[in-house]
Amino acid sequence: MLAPAAVHVQADAGGSPLFDGRTLAGWTIQQGPESAFYVKGGSICASPSSIFPAWLRSERQYENFDFRCGFFVKGWIDGGVYLHAPEHGRQTWCGQQVKIFHQLDKEPMPNSMGAVYPLIAPSSVNVRQNAWNTLRILSDWPKLQVWSNGEMVQDLNLDLLPEFKHRLRRGYLGLYGLGYPIAFRDLHLRELPSTDKWEVLYEADADMSKWHVSESHERAPAVFDSMNGVIRTDGSGHLATNDTYTDFHLQLYVRGPQHHNGGILFRSEGKGLSGKRHYEIQLHNVEEAHYPTGSLYYFKRAAYPKIEDEKWYLLQLIAKGRQCLVRINGENVLEYDGLENVEAGHIEIQAHQPGKWIEYKQIRVKRL
Repeated sequence: MLAPAAVHVQADAGGSPLFDGRTLAGWTIQQGPESAFYVKGGSICASPSSIFPAWLRSERQYENFDFRCGFFVKGWIDGGVYLHAPEHGRQTWCGQQVKIFHQLDKEPMPNSMGAVYPLIAPSSVNVRQNAWNTLRILSDWPKLQVWSNGEMVQDLNLDLLPEFKHRLRRGYLGLYGLGYPIAFRDLHLRELPSTDKWEVLYEADADMSKWHVSESHERAPAVFDSMNGVIRTDGSGHLATNDTYTDFHLQLYVRGPQHHNGGILFRSEGKGLSGKRHYEIQLHNVEEAHYPTGSLYYFKRAAYPKIEDEKWYLLQLIAKGRQCLVRINGENVLEYDGLENVEAGHIEIQAHQPGKWIEYKQIRVKRL
């Protein structure tokens, strides 16, 4: 498939190669078979088994960076590059996606080559058939710039775009091909200084020192076990942060069994549900429930989110003044602007009942 080419993408000054030209070292295939991506002729190739949702994920996560690569177009090609992709969840909606497409559209569309798919069309479409093309992506929040064959086709301030304001600002780099024979080579990345400041609440066993059991029922004592970076709950009660928070952005992964039930308290007294002051974001994977996952319990029902039993989902809670926003797997499921309690309080995670375990991991918070 691959045509010879005399010109390769040149690494930017200070950039590091992400591909050794021989193996997939430094990359892992996600949500697809081992045959989804392979190396041939010094290129990473997508095979017919790379159909959605398969993708190729970088070994590391990145925040701000300057990424460059070459990609080969022959016939119908559909694929792209994921930026700030989550460990679990929907890559395009939790992070961003730059589209690769074969068609030389005269009128750029949100699904054209160089689009920030599927929302923002490029300023122009620059792609060549039966040839190697170059792609450069500069992501330095809030700036996102994209060049196709040396021509700038995106120049965005993501803070000014509501659809992107709460997307992940750190995550994996990803390649995907949707089963089409797209090829990539000359992958280089130069990291830029970090600007996003988070406080780790839980990533490893040692972080349990940042929490305390705030409530445990005598008939079903609460259990919060730390297991290789995962807090697994059972029984009935709450685990609270030692510190308090007023305005914040909370980010974590959650999973539970069928019909799981639990919750996340915020601005609480640190006494679980026995305290007089708290708000609760419900975790209840029942579509017909009065308050399904993402709801602000007692106050507003959420739109039922795209989650599955026993699979991790990304949950984001943004509380600022009287407003709160809940996002699950990149989708806004709850917006509420009537919070009366605007005082600092604890964040608590709930064990709801014996046998209805819930697991939490990668818990981070950013004060606003």
